Amino acid sequence: MRDGRTPNAARKQWFMVDSDGDSEPLLSLLTAALGAGTVKETLATLDPVHADFAVLKAALKKAKTPAEANAIRVNMERWRWMPRSLGANYVVSNVPEYMTRVIYDGVKIGEHKAVVGKASTPTPQLNPMATGVIVNPTWTLPRSIINEGIGATIARNPASARAQGYTWTGSGKTLSVVQQPGANNALGVMKMEMLNEHAIYLHDTPSKGAFAAAARAFSHGCIRTEKALHFSGLMTVWFAGKTPEEFGDAIASGKTTRFGFEKPFPVYVAYWTVIPDGKGGVKKLADIYGRDAPVVASFAQPGRPTATIIAPVPPPVVPTTTARVTTPGTSGIY
Repeated sequence: MRDGRTPNAARKQWFMVDSDGDSEPLLSLLTAALGAGTVKETLATLDPVHADFAVLKAALKKAKTPAEANAIRVNMERWRWMPRSLGANYVVSNVPEYMTRVIYDGVKIGEHKAVVGKASTPTPQLNPMATGVIVNPTWTLPRSIINEGIGATIARNPASARAQGYTWTGSGKTLSVVQQPGANNALGVMKMEMLNEHAIYLHDTPSKGAFAAAARAFSHGCIRTEKALHFSGLMTVWFAGKTPEEFGDAIASGKTTRFGFEKPFPVYVAYWTVIPDGKGGVKKLADIYGRDAPVVASFAQPGRPTATIIAPVPPPVVPTTTARVTTPGTSGIY
């Protein structure tokens, strides 16, 4: 109920950190519930508190087919893998929806189309802390992209590479390439600073035409953000405490400038394939990376604990009459 029942192997590139075990230790919670006779009510409090989860839960009761019900259950399950409360301030990108939203003090203040990873380089799901926004960023190219073509350009036509803003050191396998700020920079005018081992971040792009497509899975894994000047302006004013004039001057300078956030906040890169439709119901999105089926399959397996509870266990009471034995965890939790 708190952490979900799907094992990590079936979650497919899900790297979110869920701290609910620290804030809501089960042993004390359930001990109190048993003592007070409020087990049912206590279990109900473990549901995610976001309004979208409540919409999914209501929709599940109206599902007309097993396939429709399972699609909803998958996404209720994904909500349980996340922190129960997302917090007051956060940015959330829903990959199958190709959308990014900015939440400040619980209110949506920005909504932007997104370009996400293509099927061969899918965007993983994670929740790093955002610490700042960088305008007019440089771009250090990963080895995979160097090998795709710019490495050959540097070797055969270095003048062309310099005209595109690239600088480099080394050669061959030791080649290190950085693209300087400018109109051709692959990160455009801004990059959200959200350090993580997967090198995933939100950024601008000079390829604006991609945002016109309905299905926008074109990137190497990072999330490209439409209306990046508006997005980075929100970050700078609302989260870094700067004035619009300070932000405008930094953009106009053409120089790389970092605006650190006064209070870092989480960025949720999520994967919901059933979402509220804004009319009281839900709508199904394309499962662009094929991640739903393993979760559905996990529902047919016996439930397993996702947290270990260590507590003194009294000796079992041996019944004197035959009792019916049931196996826990074999039914759904929704």
